[in-house]
Amino acid sequence: MKCPFCGHLETQVVETRISEDADFIRRRRQCGHCEKRFTTYERPEVNFPTVVKKDGRRVDYIPAKLHASFALALRKRPVSMEQVDSAIERIEEKLLNLGAREIQAQKIGEMVMRELKKLDKVAYIRFASVYRSFEDIDDFRALVDEVRR
Repeated sequence: MKCPFCGHLETQVVETRISEDADFIRRRRQCGHCEKRFTTYERPEVNFPTVVKKDGRRVDYIPAKLHASFALALRKRPVSMEQVDSAIERIEEKLLNLGAREIQAQKIGEMVMRELKKLDKVAYIRFASVYRSFEDIDDFRALVDEVRR
């Protein structure tokens, strides 16, 4: 590891700690030349599939968009952040386990709807009504009837 202070290539690990949630490793290092200390973090690199939009465009998967979708659907609903984080984790785990290079945006939307249906019926209806682009009240009524069953 190159020293950020003097650029020397030989550094020594002085201390290693794993984060509380085991998402990364924190290492304290000391330069063999200038003897200054600095911290590095190691995180696993994961590659989510590319998202294929309805119009055929391909875009990178952006976790913040998934968080925003959940936040909008669950606005003012009695659902904890831990529940939301768990739902998002399950979706991201499925995306990674697919092993595909690309995934249709529609499939991600369906995954979101399944998770929202488990968390909160009102949030599910909010998301589905926008996601499915209802044209009239009968489509909306059918969705509400489906949730009631």
